[in-house]
Amino acid sequence: IEQGPAQVSREDSKRRLTIQCNVSGRDIGSFVAEAQEKIDASVELPPGYFITWGGQFENQQRANRRLAVILPITLVLIVILLFSTFNSMKNALLILLNLPITITGGIFALWAGGLYLSVPASVGFIALMGTAVQNGIVMVSFINDMRRQGTPLREALIEGGLLRLRPILMTALTTLLGLFPLLLSQGIGSEVQRPLAAVVIGGLFSTIVSTLLLLPAFYGWFEEKPASPEL
Repeated sequence: IEQGPAQVSREDSKRRLTIQCNVSGRDIGSFVAEAQEKIDASVELPPGYFITWGGQFENQQRANRRLAVILPITLVLIVILLFSTFNSMKNALLILLNLPITITGGIFALWAGGLYLSVPASVGFIALMGTAVQNGIVMVSFINDMRRQGTPLREALIEGGLLRLRPILMTALTTLLGLFPLLLSQGIGSEVQRPLAAVVIGGLFSTIVSTLLLLPAFYGWFEEKPASPEL
C-alpha cells in the first residue's frame, strides 16, 4: 500500500493543482493584487510551473471588461435618445448633469454600508442612471411646456419643482420599498443583493434632491438671456 494523490487533475493537457480560499472582510480585487505581489516577491516557481487566478476573481475581471464596453455605449445611447426627445443638445446636457450627483449618492451608500464596488454595484449604477435620466426628462419636459405657454422663467422653475414633486417621489418610493428587503438581507446571496440595493437606494435620495432643487437651477443657468435693447 502506497500513499499518493487522491486525484490528478488536468487542464489543457497540463497537470493542475488547485488551492482554494474564501475572502472575508475585504474585496477580492485588492486581495488578489496583494497576494500576487507577495507571491512574486517570495516564491520562485520551478521551470514549467505557472500560476493562474480563477474563481470569483476571474468572473469579476471578465464582467469588468464587459462593463467597460457596455457603460460607454449606454451613455452614448442616452445622449442620442435625449437629443431625439428634445431636439436640443442643451437640454440633453442639462439632464446629464443630474448623473454625477446621483452617482455620488450611490458611492456614499457603499461607503456608509462598508460595502465594495463590485459587479452587482456596477449594475446598480447603470440602473440608477436610467432612473436619474427619467426624472430629469419629467422635470425638463414640464418646464419646457410651461415656457412655451409664456410662463416667466422663474415662475416656471418654481412651479416645475412643486408640481413634479409627487410624480418623482412616487417613482422613487416604489423602488425604495422594493429594494429595502435586499439591503437588509443577511442570508445566501446577500453579497450580491446588498451592494446593488445600497447603490440604488443611496442614489435615489440624491437624485430626488438634484432633480427637484438643482436641475431647475441648472435650467435657469442654461436658459438663454434675452438680448438687451439698444439705446
